[in-house]
Amino acid sequence: MNICVFLSAADLDERYTRPAREFAELLGKGGHTLVWGGSESGLMKVVADGVDETGGGLVGVSVDFLADRARVVTAPDEMVIARDLAERKALLLEKADAVVIMVGGTGTLDEATEILELKKHGKHTKPVVLLNSAGFYDGLKEQFRRMEDEGFLPLPLADLVFFAEEPVGALAYLEESLGTQ
Repeated sequence: MNICVFLSAADLDERYTRPAREFAELLGKGGHTLVWGGSESGLMKVVADGVDETGGGLVGVSVDFLADRARVVTAPDEMVIARDLAERKALLLEKADAVVIMVGGTGTLDEATEILELKKHGKHTKPVVLLNSAGFYDGLKEQFRRMEDEGFLPLPLADLVFFAEEPVGALAYLEESLGTQ
């Protein structure tokens, strides 16, 4: 299974690196492939290292203006350099069977909302998980529930995104959704 992970390229503390590393190790041990922003820094590096060290594959999609920060990979792993952020997001989704949103800043939030908007409009049916490490997305989760309660979502929130509190629950949901258990 190819799992796209949207997350920060910033160096973060253990509240966020521990679950990211744990999820990465679960992916690698499960023989899955990480599809990610391709960065060799911060949380992106933590996840790529964890997948690589435990036997998983890597498919990176960097962007032209960040190409100097992209991880150097060898076959069969892959690194693609997109011309802009829009192309990058399209390629990440295209190469993935499922999406996991981890902690991040405005870039991660932009990617997450675009993926959810595309799903809302039926442009993809891939399972999407929001990994709520250390309660990082509690406020967003509350906002999504309000959107649902007040009629802003044309489908049930549970059909749009699954909220996982721990990495093992995130991967279990994806494997069950895609029938790969």
